[in-house]
Amino acid sequence: MDSANWWRDAVVYEVYVRSFADADGDGTGDLAGLRSRLGYLAELGVDAVWTTPWYRSPMVDGGYDVEDHRSADPLFGTDADALALIAEAHRLGLRVLIDVVPNHTSDRHPWFRAALAAGPGSPERARYHFRPGRGPDGERPPTDWRSVFGGPAWTRAGDGEWYLHLFAPEQPDLNWDHPGVRAEFEDLLRFWFARGVDGVRIDVAHGLLKDPAFPDLGVDDEGIVRPPDRSRHPHWDRDGVHDVYRSWRAVAGEFGPDRVFVAEAWVDRPDRLARYVRPDELHTAFNFDFLRCAWDAGALRGVIDSTLEALEAVGAPATWVLSNHDVVRPVTRFAGDLALGRRRARAALLLMLALPGGAYLYQGEELGLEEVEDLPEAVLADPTWERSGRTRRGRDGCRVPLPWSGTEPPFGFTGGDARTWLPQPARWRPMTAQAQAADPDSMLCLTRTALATRREHPALGDGTMTWTPAPDGVLSFTREPGFGCVVNLAAEPCELPDGARVLLASGPLDGGRVPPDTAVWLAGNEVV
Repeated sequence: MDSANWWRDAVVYEVYVRSFADADGDGTGDLAGLRSRLGYLAELGVDAVWTTPWYRSPMVDGGYDVEDHRSADPLFGTDADALALIAEAHRLGLRVLIDVVPNHTSDRHPWFRAALAAGPGSPERARYHFRPGRGPDGERPPTDWRSVFGGPAWTRAGDGEWYLHLFAPEQPDLNWDHPGVRAEFEDLLRFWFARGVDGVRIDVAHGLLKDPAFPDLGVDDEGIVRPPDRSRHPHWDRDGVHDVYRSWRAVAGEFGPDRVFVAEAWVDRPDRLARYVRPDELHTAFNFDFLRCAWDAGALRGVIDSTLEALEAVGAPATWVLSNHDVVRPVTRFAGDLALGRRRARAALLLMLALPGGAYLYQGEELGLEEVEDLPEAVLADPTWERSGRTRRGRDGCRVPLPWSGTEPPFGFTGGDARTWLPQPARWRPMTAQAQAADPDSMLCLTRTALATRREHPALGDGTMTWTPAPDGVLSFTREPGFGCVVNLAAEPCELPDGARVLLASGPLDGGRVPPDTAVWLAGNEVV
């Protein structure tokens, strides 16, 4: 793959900065901590690192409430730390993707402060969505729209007008019909591309545009919006977002063909996702259908087929993903029993890395970490917890700081006496990177071997695949030249093809048979 098209089959590692590594001893991950561990990522074998926001922020939503996209928050370090991180990553052969949050700002952003101070009808308010309320005194929200975090999507300002926030009240939505908003984000992209950033992950890429008529959605008894046609949704996946991304693609092109975008676009059909990665728009988009798919052979095959068909039609590669900082970790998601969940997570990893296209790994996925579901209520920081009336614990369980070394918390995450910002479970003692590096059968060693094999084998990465006959509950496919993958999701062992040579297996094999919840990579002319 030439350097301009590196993104078509890249494996990118997501770093949730707050929970990756702490250099200053305050219990919170930072840019210097990440920089100190870049060698670990290079040794793991990934091609790039994507960092979640480390910009100046009140941290109401883990940094996704941005006050200033151009400067580092002191919690994470300095602007010099950010530039040093980019330079060190490049020295190690790693590309760097940063997070940009265009749907909303922090309520402490200078624009929003000016909007509140200026009052109704002012030019300052036109950058956001302010509306009068309903009812005799405007006491009811303008629409029935709901916040993703729970509760109404509108909050009333002190002068009586309401402002829109599809997430927390501290995250007011920007008005993307305002030319100043569009110009500001194009300038922001130029700012970071000029500083050496290789790509941008776009938060809530399916958001941004809102129906100017602001119609009600109609909400069922559970508070869930169920519009008849997602393409007519008043604030998700609207057609107008594609004009924004065409202009962004042109901005990236000013800096060369190797600067890229990846979209966080939650859509309801593969053909809707494909619209984001047409040749003049974004480069890649996360495949959340694959992430959300049950551990079922038929369901997985259906998602794989529909994804490849839709993206092939626009000439874009698939971008597979099993986890991120917003969802339950696969070990827990695939099974209630941790041992079974880890077997399935190991098999799912080999499946994902064998598919055509690129892939993303979320920090700790290479260690086989589970969701921490028993965090004390007193430490829960996700806004979902309070916004849901303390009925939904939110996403903190997948954001617990990584265990690096040692035999008890903080497991090498921080060098100081401070407690980690979310407590690590003592049961992670055998799960540290240090412990797993010494165990050839560990998830860490499996991941390293899989990534090295993927990089070396000419069949893997971008390209095509062909399904081959297999028993019910088994996925079997080949890729040319000379590669095969078998994943057994059935209850009984299945046979390997005669004469095939095993390159890698997610778990022990039973002679020539593949046990349940196991994946195998094969090589040789016999598999094609």
